[in-house]
This record gives sequence, structure tokens and C-alpha cells, in this order.
Amino acid sequence: MSLELDTLCIDTIRMLSADGVEKARSGHPGLPMGAAAMAYVLWTRFMRYNPEDPAWADRDRFVLSAGHGSMLIYSLLHLTGYHLTLDDLKQFRQWESRTPGHPEYGQTPGVETTTGPLGQGFANAVGMAMAERYMAAHFNRPGFDIVDHHTYAIVSDGDLMEGISHEAASLAGHLGLGKLIFLYDDNHISIEGSTDITFTEDRAARFRAYAWHVQEVFDGNDIGAIEEALRAARAETARPSLIAVRTHIGFGSPGKQDSPSAHGEPLGAEELARTKANLGWPAEPAFLIPAEALKRFREAGRQAASAQDVWKARFADYTAAHPDLADEWRLWMNGELPAGWDEALPEFEADEKGPATRAVSGTVLNALAGKCGNLFGGSADLAPSNKTLIKGEEDFEGPAFTGRNIRFGVREHAMGGVLNGMALHGGIRPYGGTFLIFSDYMRPAIRLAALMQLRVIYVFTHDSIGLGEDGPTHQPIEQLAALRAIPGLTLIRPADANETREAWRTAVAIPEGPVALALTRQGLPTLDRTVLPPAEMLARGAYTLWQSPGEKPEILLIGTGSEVQIALEAAGKLADEGHCVRVVSMPSWELFERQPADYRSQVIPEDVTRRIAVEAGSPMGWHRYVGVSGAVIGIERFGASAPYRILYEKFGLTAAAVLEKAHDLLRK
Repeated sequence: MSLELDTLCIDTIRMLSADGVEKARSGHPGLPMGAAAMAYVLWTRFMRYNPEDPAWADRDRFVLSAGHGSMLIYSLLHLTGYHLTLDDLKQFRQWESRTPGHPEYGQTPGVETTTGPLGQGFANAVGMAMAERYMAAHFNRPGFDIVDHHTYAIVSDGDLMEGISHEAASLAGHLGLGKLIFLYDDNHISIEGSTDITFTEDRAARFRAYAWHVQEVFDGNDIGAIEEALRAARAETARPSLIAVRTHIGFGSPGKQDSPSAHGEPLGAEELARTKANLGWPAEPAFLIPAEALKRFREAGRQAASAQDVWKARFADYTAAHPDLADEWRLWMNGELPAGWDEALPEFEADEKGPATRAVSGTVLNALAGKCGNLFGGSADLAPSNKTLIKGEEDFEGPAFTGRNIRFGVREHAMGGVLNGMALHGGIRPYGGTFLIFSDYMRPAIRLAALMQLRVIYVFTHDSIGLGEDGPTHQPIEQLAALRAIPGLTLIRPADANETREAWRTAVAIPEGPVALALTRQGLPTLDRTVLPPAEMLARGAYTLWQSPGEKPEILLIGTGSEVQIALEAAGKLADEGHCVRVVSMPSWELFERQPADYRSQVIPEDVTRRIAVEAGSPMGWHRYVGVSGAVIGIERFGASAPYRILYEKFGLTAAAVLEKAHDLLRK
């Protein structure tokens, strides 16, 4: 391969990227222009992928964590032969384009994850590498490495500044993820100027302290040095690798190279012309792809794809030698559940005292784990409280990586991003636990899981002031409302043990999108399902739990989680007074909204306008169900430190308070 051809290919990436941003009059040309050489070496000499089969299971994964430089990956995908046309590149950042401003999973073939919020792709890549190691440990057999791929990423100064990357890097180093390789675009520039104004620590030393294998390439255009560093990184199997490559943002632009303006704005027509002249590139036409460069990229794509043919032959032999494992592998990768996956789920007898739903969750999780070997997760240093340990399983640790219990440590934000990476990798059904209050630390990753419709399960315990003495710092108030505000996230707050069982059944079986379980610290009565509707009704989001005699209810009491028992108690007293009252258990707004309109109107009749919702959290959003004539009994201040029964009384979350409000409505 001649240096002249290499340079032509690298400049092709640069100019496609610059032309795309210029045509859109919006975007970030600087990163693609500066990082083009390292991306070229990686995509043409190392990565295994198949443009004709972007979802090939044993492909190498590539994450552009610095998603603002999206024209870099779009150019690479088009040049190497993915079904992304030149016209698609010309529609960069336009309505319904396949080349959105930041890479979006599911919208562009070959894009492995949605990136842009800095640091998220970094953590996603760690999760992908963890999933690869667990699946390799579970499925590979001597002579049959059917799971054997690397995870690569290009990360930026901004990624390394964000706190999530610190958390994820620490975890990756501890685990020794040797098949994780990051190219660091060390261009020294951020939006506000030189990184010297804010980012001056020794990044290489920092990653060495994280137990990473660290190399430095001092010239971002030295493709020989980049290739040598990548080979050394692949040879290092016990540690993740960071290759710090000193690049120049907007490389080749006479007026904007090494300047902040190259980061987030087009070069401008005049400067683009000067850049092309400086690089010896024809001024016209825009989006030029020299034939020699295209031939080189397409050859690289075909060569990378040949690895899939080798893998297919290996998998055929594997199937003959280990048919049961091969069937299980297909099941996992297709996102399917094994026969009888929910047969071992427990039934809970009526019990006035009853267990906390967090405790029940642990029991149900273990019942499911016995059938679903790809349930894989853990907690952010709260497993004893979250009840997220799978009994009889080892911890997920190197070098074996056979265990299913992940010790995420006190790293909630990274945990969220890592869970997303596991789900994106495929084959894994990831879950992660923490207290509901700390969902705030995870919110950016939860939002991206919802945006990508990833099947991630969050186990959020200690879901209200019911956690008691820990006080307002740990008592969630606005978190339920905040989670419900995320489009595509299903929140389930079960009322008792059997609803908790059904919450897990729903979370595992749901076809797409993340699910958050909100679970209590305190014990709750286990309702008597011999006289009440079956807990399986949870799958409908809301259902009539109890109604006193009468054809039409005068008033509805709607509750979730621990407050359903309060609604039932108040309803009994109203019934004793001669009122017809209905209690609705509403564990999930999202599931309820997916039901047909006639079912929703059966549960909450439009002509019954006296309605009270009761929930130990912010009332925000509840008026969509109680209407302008209804009332919400919730909490609109921070909590306090005291035993939980006292807190419920002091905050007015009692049957007496519900009864008083019901009398007010009935008088109207």
C-alpha cells in the first residue's frame, strides 16, 4: 500500500466530512478532519465487519463516542460499502435523513449506538466488551471460539472530561477487559478554546492508574505509528487499551486548524476552498470520491467481511459438536425466551404483614435467572439492599468472566451506560440496581436507553419516604414523575408481592424499551387474590382492584405501590358509610396507555369525575387521570428523617387523609 494512496483515502474522509457539514450549514467538521488517519487505519487494517450484514454477531464493534463528529462514521460507512449512499451523505442533518446530526442507533446501518452526550459512548463500549467476555465464557468451547471480537472506540477530550468516563474507565481497568481498545483524539481543543484552560491533568498517567495499557502516538497522521500501536493494543489481552493520538482539529484548514471554530461550525465556503487547495484536492465537485480511494475502501470492506465466512464455517462445526449450546446461542441472539421461562415464578399467599417488594423482587429475579441464563447484572454497591444478587453465581471477574453478578461499585452513571452497551451488544438481558433517588445519577443513560428502545431493566428500591430514617437526601420525591416524563420508558410500581412477580414477568417479556421497577424498603400486605382480581392484571397497567356494591361508583381511589393499601383502607370506610367506591391499582401509566380506549374507560369511567390519586411522591402528572374535578394526595416538599410510619402520618399519606378528601369531593 503506497503512502500516496493512503493519503488520498484519508483526505477523502476529510473532504467528504467537510463537504457534508458545509452543505448542511451545520455540524462539526474539525474532528473528522483531524481523526481521519486513525479511523482509516482502524477500518481498513484491523476491524472485522460486513457491510452486507451489519448485525453479524461476531463483528468487531465500533463506537464513535465523540458523536458530534458524525460525518466521520458516515463517510467510513459509505466508503466501505454499507448501504448508505452518497445522497444520504448529502442529506446530513436534514429531516428524516439517515445521517442525523449525531449517530442514532437503528437509523443508520453500521451505527452501533446513539452518541453525542459525551462519555456515554465510552461507557457503552465498556458494556459491549463486558457482554462479549461473558458470552465468550458461556458459549466458547475448546476449538470453537464463536464469540471472539474486539470493541473499538474513538473518544475525545470531552469524553474524558465527563464524569461517566472516569467511572467506566475505572470499572474496565478493574475487570481487565483486554478486548477493549480506545483511540483518543487528543486534539487539545474544546468549544471554549484550548483544553489548557480547564483540562490539564496527565491523561495518560490517569489511565495507567486505572490499570489500562496506555500508548501515545505523537503525530496523528503517522499511520505507521498508529498501526503499530493498534497491533500492540490487540496483543495486550489482560488490560483495556488507550492510544492517545496527538491530532489537529480541522487538519488542513489554513485558517481554522487547531482553533475552536473548527469544532462546531462549518468551515465556510471560502475556507473550504482554501483547505482543498492546501491539501491538493480539487475544488469541484463537492463530495468527490476518487476512484482509486473508493476501490481501496471497498476492498477493505470485502476483506473485513471475509471473516464472517470463516466464522460461519466454525459455527456450523460448533453446531454439530454442541447442538444444545448452539440452540441457546441463537435464542439469546434473537432476543427470545426459553420454553417455560416463567414457570418457576412463585405465588405468594395473602399476608397482612407481607414482605417488602424489594425482597420479593430478589426472589423473583432468582427464579427467572434459573431459566434465563442471559439475565446479567448487579448493583451500584447496594446488592444487599436491592436484592439483585443471583444466588449460586460467581461475580463477573477476569480472567474467567463466568459469573453473572456484576459489582458495579458506586458508579451509577457508568452502570447506566454500561447496561446500554450490553443491550446493544445483543444476547444479554441486562439489569442494574440502586436506590430510586440515585436514578438521578443515571438519568442521561436511562434517557438514551429509552431513545434507542433498549431492553434494560432498572431495579430501583427504597422508592419513597417509606425508607424512613435516612431522611430527605435519600427519600425520592420527584423521581417517579421525572422517570414518567421520559418517552419510551416503562415505569412499574407494584402494590404487593404478586404484582412484583408480574412486574418482573412484564419487564423480561416486553418487546422493546427499558423498564424501571420502583420497589419498597418497607413491608407491604400481600393482597388476597382469592377474593381480588389476579395480579396478572398488572400487565394492563391499571385495573379495578376492588369495588363496593353498586352499579356505578360514586368515587374512584387510584393508588400505586405502597399507597394501594391506603386506598383500600379508605375505600372500606367509605363503603361502610354506604358509598359505592372503586379502588384502582395503577402500577404503570405507560402500560395502561397502551391498552385499548374501551378498556381504559372501563377502569376509569369518564362519567365518574370524583377521583383521588394517592402516591408517595410528587403529584405532577396525576391530573391526567383525576381530571380537573379530582384530587391528588402526594408530597410536594422534601422528606425528613424519622421512622416511616411517622413520616406517612406527618405527610398526610393515610387512609384518614384520603377519607377526608373523599368527603370533600362527595359534598361537591
